[in-house]
Amino acid sequence: MPKYKYTVVSGNGEKVSGIIEGFNEMDAAAKLKEKYPIVQSLAELGGKGKGAGIMALEIGGSKINPKAFTLMCSQFAVILRAGVPISRTVHLIADKMTDKPLKRILEEVAEDVEAGRSISASFAERGKKKLPITFLETIHAGEEAGNLDSAFESVSEHYTKQMKMKGKVRGALIYPAFVFVVAIVVVIVMMVKVVPTFTAIFEEQGSELPVMTQILINMSHFFRENIITMLIVAAALIISYKIYSNTESGRMQVAKGKLKMPVLGKINVLNAASQFANTMAMMLQAGLPITKSVGICARVIDNYYVSTEVGKITGRLEEGHTLGYSLREANCLPDILVDMTAVGEESGELAQTLTMTANYYDSELEQAIADALAKLEPTILVFLAAFAGFIVIAIYMAMFEMYAGM
Repeated sequence: MPKYKYTVVSGNGEKVSGIIEGFNEMDAAAKLKEKYPIVQSLAELGGKGKGAGIMALEIGGSKINPKAFTLMCSQFAVILRAGVPISRTVHLIADKMTDKPLKRILEEVAEDVEAGRSISASFAERGKKKLPITFLETIHAGEEAGNLDSAFESVSEHYTKQMKMKGKVRGALIYPAFVFVVAIVVVIVMMVKVVPTFTAIFEEQGSELPVMTQILINMSHFFRENIITMLIVAAALIISYKIYSNTESGRMQVAKGKLKMPVLGKINVLNAASQFANTMAMMLQAGLPITKSVGICARVIDNYYVSTEVGKITGRLEEGHTLGYSLREANCLPDILVDMTAVGEESGELAQTLTMTANYYDSELEQAIADALAKLEPTILVFLAAFAGFIVIAIYMAMFEMYAGM
């Protein structure tokens, strides 16, 4: 859990400084306000902001290639299962590794293992802030249980599944945005470059133009005269959004907004549920306690609001509440997931129940993505067709009027 340095004012007016742990800045501030009326400053010690995706967040963005990482885990599982000693296994994989940051980590781990250090401890030190917390905890648990090959296989399957799902989610979110941006660019080019060419021809004739044609010409004039202003305003809005979304309250509001978006909101909700169920199931199967597993889940969920609420659940668990009750109180994940979690706890098969629930949400997420694309593609195409049709009709009406007057 991240640590924060704080300065507060106590009830008698004295300044107090110290260090406190919290899931995030808001959580740490809430803990301080329970004891002190005024919080003057709060800063994370050596921390970085939460990223926007599971592989980007955990594996350090572009520093380590997610595909190379997943392949490495698969190679560990296969080679260890063949009976090759762990030190030899690390050397073999390091020699064939093409991703430079990951290769550097493996080379350092190989030296540590040869010196008699455990592989989990070496990975934890050498790959700190670069390798996934789920990977480090699973390997540590597998090493202690004597099932290191199974631990690597579990991690490989988990991240292969997560990469595929993340790619589908990214595609569902990026594709419509890309097409919309292209449409906007086409509209601007048509208004600034193409339409003025026809406008000059019509103006030479001096005849009265149809209403649609005059509207098109007025729109073209507006774009040509205000294009710079429009671009400046657009850039200012984007920069303002970036600045706002980097603040604590801004990140929270943006995250909540993503869950309520039409069409895409459902994808974000299902993605959060899938990430929680998959990660929680893997952590429990690795033998980690529920409290620690929930803390890890909170760190890998993409949506900042859901991530924060899940992180707060650890406090309820430490008070003696069940996971199902704590999730219901948090009210940040779908009811089916909460109910299945409660059933799994009551039956004593929480890990198996969460695995089945994860498969259900993975399937629902794929279907939601397919449905979203099926709805968004026609909508965008209709918009483009309507705009193109308006231009064509406006130009042809003017041409017919022009020819009729000859």
